[in-house]
Amino acid sequence: MEACFHPRLKNIKGLCFLHPCIVGAVTPSNRMEAQQASPDSSSEECTVLEALPGKGTTLICSQHKGKVSVLYCLACENAICEDCKKGEHSEHPTDSLENIVDQQLAALQDRVDSAKNRLPQIREAVQCLRDILQQLITQRSSIEEDIHSSFSELHKTLDTRKSVLLMELEVTYGLKQKVLQAQLDTLLQEEAAINHNCSLTGEALDGGNKAVVLQTHKDVGERLSDLASQGLPLQPEENDQLDLMMEIEGLRKSIHNLGTIVTTNAVASQSEASGEGLEQCVVGHPASVIITTRDKAGGLCKTGNAIISAEVCTPDGSVADGEIVDHKNGTYEFQYTVKKEGNFSLALRLYDQHIKGSPFQLKVTCSPDDSPPTTTAANAASTGSSDGGARKRSAKSPGSRSRQKGVRRGGSLFSTPKKRVNPIEDDLIFKIGTKGRNKGEFTNLQGVAACSTGKILIADSNNQCVQIFSNTGEFQSRFGVRGRSPGQLQRPTGVAVHPNGDIIIADYDNKWVSIFSSEGKYKAKLGSGRLMGPKGVSVDQNGHVIVVDNKACTVFIFQPSGKLVTKFGSRGIGDRQFAGPHFAAVNNNNEIIITDFHNHSVKVFNADGDFLLKFGSNGEGNGQFNAPTGVAVDVNGNIIVADWGNSRIQVFDGSGSFLSYINTAADPLYGPQGLALTSDGHVVVADSGNHCFKVYRYLQ
Repeated sequence: MEACFHPRLKNIKGLCFLHPCIVGAVTPSNRMEAQQASPDSSSEECTVLEALPGKGTTLICSQHKGKVSVLYCLACENAICEDCKKGEHSEHPTDSLENIVDQQLAALQDRVDSAKNRLPQIREAVQCLRDILQQLITQRSSIEEDIHSSFSELHKTLDTRKSVLLMELEVTYGLKQKVLQAQLDTLLQEEAAINHNCSLTGEALDGGNKAVVLQTHKDVGERLSDLASQGLPLQPEENDQLDLMMEIEGLRKSIHNLGTIVTTNAVASQSEASGEGLEQCVVGHPASVIITTRDKAGGLCKTGNAIISAEVCTPDGSVADGEIVDHKNGTYEFQYTVKKEGNFSLALRLYDQHIKGSPFQLKVTCSPDDSPPTTTAANAASTGSSDGGARKRSAKSPGSRSRQKGVRRGGSLFSTPKKRVNPIEDDLIFKIGTKGRNKGEFTNLQGVAACSTGKILIADSNNQCVQIFSNTGEFQSRFGVRGRSPGQLQRPTGVAVHPNGDIIIADYDNKWVSIFSSEGKYKAKLGSGRLMGPKGVSVDQNGHVIVVDNKACTVFIFQPSGKLVTKFGSRGIGDRQFAGPHFAAVNNNNEIIITDFHNHSVKVFNADGDFLLKFGSNGEGNGQFNAPTGVAVDVNGNIIVADWGNSRIQVFDGSGSFLSYINTAADPLYGPQGLALTSDGHVVVADSGNHCFKVYRYLQ
């Protein structure tokens, strides 16, 4: 007998289902089996699904043989027949079984849909956790390698020092021994001479021969007088001191405390931010936000070193610069200044995850009187706290800072293949670009590179791509897909071309450097797990990749395979320290030139990272900087520097002496970033504030 379930009768409480294909017709014996199989058969009534001749599958009441259950008792939550309704269920509310089935079907479907709606969130969270775990594994491997490398270097340093001390000992001993031995030899010679002459004289005196005495007096007498009166080095001309001073105890203590594994338990979902700087600030006036980090249970973190990033962005993608101060107690302060009024977005991230309420809406006004009368309730409500917390990582340094000098110029040359006619005699040849996301349009362009094949490459940061042009400004191609997986770009800030033609891209937010073929095909990445915020890249004479880590304030040098060659630099104001370094260039001597943004200087190092020289100071005069960014070197070793805060380009000789400016008066720069020399000898600069790049004449 063929029969099947009604699709809506599967999950009704109090129903016991037997498929007719299995049971055929319901008999007293298999009805009892059905009742025994029901989870509720021990305490509740059971309605058996039964196939009746000519009626297909139906519900048979277990209490009244042959009666069909068409009602549902809402009190007992059971399917019942009409006789049940007249009997023991007479006072219970009932409804049509069909209606109940429809209702429960709809309810079940809603629950299924609700459960399925969680799947994308779960998958996203799973992927995030997998990424974090992978990053944790990578970090562990990287730190393990650093530990082995550091202690290996310490062993080498100790062995070298040992050899130096032993050599110094031998040299010092040799000098002292030589002096003392020479003095000893002199005295021994004098002693032998005196003994010999005295012996000869004694023999003459003892013989009593007058002739011998006369002859001896003649031959030896004067010699004896000289020996008796001769000045001799009777006092030691050296000493025997050879001591070793070793501060071993202090060294042992230092080694005992050498190195620390730094981490926190802070999580973004619990961390908060507070302060007036969350909602409003005044143009040109410093503002601040306090970030408080918390663990997964909401407890306050009491140590520093969390990785926090902060950005103040305008709708067009430009960013105001700022700095994060770690108070080393679990709280951090983001200090920033905005140089223009308008509506901004303040994004605060801990380990690349938005903290509570982030991004915040920020109103920047010309004066305090212009500030809106509203309170910080909206932002405070979104953070879930009035005093908050957040997380640290050094603020994203400009590729985006607020613009200073210069006037915005309209129009783009992308649609015009010819060079722009320059009405004012300066060095501008042409410019390309306007704000947008299409070919030849840019949003916060950063790094610039040029290659020997006559191409100009632009790192279009907020459009997550690299655009390629000819030396005359014709668009050729672009590549890049937004994302955080290998081969994708999240925030490209630096670009360079390897001698083999590969394109090297610093990805600030992905914390690695990607390598693409000249056609834009992904090949590899390097620096993952080591880099915190790579900004600029360059290639030295050996084909090594130089990476300027803006956040770590460190310069890394890698082989193209990804193997670390060396690294140097730390945060600070010393000669070998940096404060937000930006870009790098390499001269013909394979010396590395770094722009030190917040220290307002340019520093030069050899290929091993040894400091050679620095030049520049904070100011607007010749040779001074207000945050230098892009840098390039010509064939004569002259250094060309983009002066971001002063919106100009300066030229120096190889020793850092100021030579000249590039004349940009016709179309002023607005926060210049990356800079390079084209194969035909012109200077190309990323005019980030004007969303274009410009090419200038340059007489070498």
